[in-house]
Order: sequence, then structure tokens, then C-alpha cells
Amino acid sequence: MKIGVFDSGIGGLTVVKSLLEHQLFEEIIYFGDTARVPYGSKDKSTIIRYAIEAVEFLKNFKLDLIIVACNTVSAYALDDMREVSSCPIIGVVEAGVLATSNILEDKDSNILILGTKATIKSKAYEIGLHKLKFTNLHAKETGLFVPLVEDDIYDGEILEATFRHYFDKSTSPDAIILGCTHFPLISDALHKYFKEDTTLIHSGDAIVEYLEKNFELSNKYKTPKIEFFASENPDALKSVAAKWLNLEETI
Repeated sequence: MKIGVFDSGIGGLTVVKSLLEHQLFEEIIYFGDTARVPYGSKDKSTIIRYAIEAVEFLKNFKLDLIIVACNTVSAYALDDMREVSSCPIIGVVEAGVLATSNILEDKDSNILILGTKATIKSKAYEIGLHKLKFTNLHAKETGLFVPLVEDDIYDGEILEATFRHYFDKSTSPDAIILGCTHFPLISDALHKYFKEDTTLIHSGDAIVEYLEKNFELSNKYKTPKIEFFASENPDALKSVAAKWLNLEETI
């Protein structure tokens, strides 16, 4: 299969990493809208317009499937994208909800949802989880994590100070939904701040689980072809991809 991965910027590379680790696809086209990132602070109509433009760009590659790695786009624009797409589109929110329901048997589990302003405002995770009878849900806008991750700050004093700004350490959730694709890069720090048995729901792993359940993906591809495109400064995107995905020899 040949798939496209769309993100507002570089965060969706964490989803690509999970896809590569599970060797699911023969060819991956990654498109990051780096000229207009971040989407998390934009209004719904703008997010939808940008998302439709991304679909139009990806049509050039005759894809079998598009994965929307951006939580904000997944929350607001999937239906609109599907109307103009010639192939199936799945998003990380629906995959994250499925993964949470598979991991947590207790419907009263204490679940903390982290995300950008737009994702949290959409209540997309709460809506999906309420349908599955989960009741103990708490959402927190944590947009400051995005620039920290992009500055390669994955631990240390600055990140811990940001944790203290956002969280009450006295309350440790049973699970944390990482509702932004940047956030898996601070997973170790989150585990250290809360408790080791707090389950972290990672968009990339959730997408893999969703794909394996809903699509026939029997083949394994050890060396998939990957192409990276960006609306601005594609070399910067490729540089981050080389670092995050260990692809120095292929980019």
C-alpha cells in the first residue's frame, strides 16, 4: 500500500515512526503544512480549509489511504476531507478513542486528555469516550509543550516547570491521552512526573492498532520508500525526520 500522512507540521513524524516500526506500508508520502503551523490556535473554518487543500495536494500521489496525524485536524475536518478525497481517510482521534477503550476496562478510570487549544475546545476525545461509557474525563490545554519539543527539550528544569504550571501532581491519572503528536517525545518525562503505572495513549501506536484491526495489512516492508514534502522549508522537515526517525542514510 501507498499511504499519505498529513500533519500541520513536524509532529506527525511520531506517527510515521510507529508505522515504520511495524513495517506496515511499502511507500509513505509525508506532508507537513509548516508554512501555517500551528493549527491548534486557529479557528474551525480555517482548519477545514487548510485540511482540504492538503487533500488536494496529496491527490497527486494516487494514494491508497491518508492518515491525518494532526489531532486538531482530526477533531474538526475529517468529514470535510473525506468528501473531497478519492481514498479512505482516518484520523488519530478516532484511533486514540479506540486504543483507550481497548486498554482500560474500568469505565470509571481517571483519564487525562492533553492537547492544543483547538483540540481541547473541540471535545472530540470526550465525545468519543462518552459514547463508550467512560465518565471520569479531564481535559487540559497544554500548548506550551509544542515549542519545547521543537526546541529539543524533552526533559529537565524547563519542562518540569511547565509540568508544575499545568498539573496538580497530587492527582495521578490512570491514563493520559497524548492528544498532540509532539507529546510522545516527552513520554519519559511525563512518566517520571506522575507515576510509572500511568498509561500513556500514543497517537502513533493507536493508529497502528486501528489499521491492523480495520485493514488487511498482512505484508511487512522493512525498507519502505519515504518522501517528505512541506509547504515551507522542506529541508528543515527532512532534517528533523532524519533525527527522529534515524533515516540519515535515506534522506
